[in-house]
Amino acid sequence: MTERTFDPAALTRAAGDSISVRRAFGEAYVRDDAVVIPVARVSGATGSGGGGGGDASGVRGDGGGGGFATHVRPLGVVVVDARGTRWVPTVDVDRAVLGGQLAVAAVATVWLLARALRRRR
Repeated sequence: MTERTFDPAALTRAAGDSISVRRAFGEAYVRDDAVVIPVARVSGATGSGGGGGGDASGVRGDGGGGGFATHVRPLGVVVVDARGTRWVPTVDVDRAVLGGQLAVAAVATVWLLARALRRRR
């Protein structure tokens, strides 16, 4: 019998280290007499499997595999200084541009639909 080389527990430990509060709150640093703490939204998933079996000649096989994914999205920073503690959100330019494009597309669709309905009359 072959020795198992895939360890699902090791994969789970690696995923747990990756998907943690350490990813959500980055390392704090000091700038201009203020402590800055980066904050992000972290999500992830993991999956693994293994199995064994044989072929028609009776040769046994054993195997497994798995993986995990992590998605980190910056949200902003917490700033602590002499004035107190405040939240400074991150501006997601890509999301703002996409929102503008969707709004323009919606207005254009309504305008074209209204124009087509007027022509039918």
